[in-house]
Amino acid sequence: MAFQLPELGYAYDALEPNIDARTMEIHHSKHHNGYTTKLNGAIAGTDLEGKSIEDILTNLDMSNAGVRNNGGGFYNHSLFWSVMNPNDKGEISGDLKSAIEAEFGSIDAFKDAFSKAAATQFGSGWAWLCVQKGGKVEVCATPNQDNPLMPGVTCGGTPILGLDVWEHAYYLNYQNRRPDYITAFFNVINWNEVSKRYAAAK
Repeated sequence: MAFQLPELGYAYDALEPNIDARTMEIHHSKHHNGYTTKLNGAIAGTDLEGKSIEDILTNLDMSNAGVRNNGGGFYNHSLFWSVMNPNDKGEISGDLKSAIEAEFGSIDAFKDAFSKAAATQFGSGWAWLCVQKGGKVEVCATPNQDNPLMPGVTCGGTPILGLDVWEHAYYLNYQNRRPDYITAFFNVINWNEVSKRYAAAK
């Protein structure tokens, strides 16, 4: 079955003023939709057809640019929408909080590390919070639509939080002020969802 563009679960204007409605609409209905369509085209008639996106990316031939770029774009954005929520954000707590404090020393230190990864990713890319088997967490960044599921990417493990730092994710509202966009992202993170993903991945 072909991959489908996922629903956001909230209105395009629900994350304002942190992320504006026009950016959300273009980002979801144009960019993410484009990755979805091109991914389906790239895997049609191949042995990848019918596999989960996680299986495709984990076992990816990194020289297959069509699947690498569009499969990454499909997965990364699907995660991105799900870890934001205007209403049910929750807090960093429980096992996730313990893992973050064990790795970074404090929640503030984690936020600083994540923000630095997002701010210093040159050009287009993503910042990630990942979890290894056993529960250890780490922060890293990847270029373009690469992600930690892919073979040989700088950080491994399962991504449970991702921030899109392509200009299309923020330029209408923030122009070249990427740090302001990163700060705003922390206002809309759905920590309940991130905690669920941590529990499933560890």
